[in-house]
Amino acid sequence: MTKIKLCGLSRMEDIEAVNELKPEYIGFVFAPKSRRYVTPETVTELKQLLSPEIQAVGVFVNERPEKIVELLHNGVIDVVQLHGDEDEGYISRLRKLTDKPIIKAFRVETEKDIAVAEQCFAEYILLDSGAGTGTAFDWKLLQNIHRPYFLAGGLSPDNVEKAVAMLHPYAVDVSSGIETDGLKDKTKMAAFVAAVRKED
Repeated sequence: MTKIKLCGLSRMEDIEAVNELKPEYIGFVFAPKSRRYVTPETVTELKQLLSPEIQAVGVFVNERPEKIVELLHNGVIDVVQLHGDEDEGYISRLRKLTDKPIIKAFRVETEKDIAVAEQCFAEYILLDSGAGTGTAFDWKLLQNIHRPYFLAGGLSPDNVEKAVAMLHPYAVDVSSGIETDGLKDKTKMAAFVAAVRKED
């Protein structure tokens, strides 16, 4: 069954919605340059309201490993997602500090990008079209991939059913595709979850 990650949550009403919808993962963005940035203080409050069945993923861009580990050890997040230029050396340093799962994001433009992603030491890889551009890449590039992955980039309630049917990814990850005017839209969130579960 394809798992679901609803990313870029920032408000109490977002948490109330996901507690009803029960995706396997939600994402909090800790990258200050992102318009979806949330402070550790805000996330600490939101995490206390989150259903324990749902894993909170912290999304980071070139952050110091020690800062990430502090949030993991304090129970603010359960999983790490690296969305910057972090290399295998960085992942090894982080791995020495924590045994929590790591997701490494890769931008996919060619088959070579897939080959590089498949060699990654992280528990999971996330394949995206870019840094939160909200557009899809050519899914045909994924036909020969041999490891589980999170599919991201341009997913919405309108196309995710097709993506799951065609690719059977480990998980699908959405942010802008469930927003209206830059804020999470509960109706779109529910439609996205329903589309994935329908295909499963």
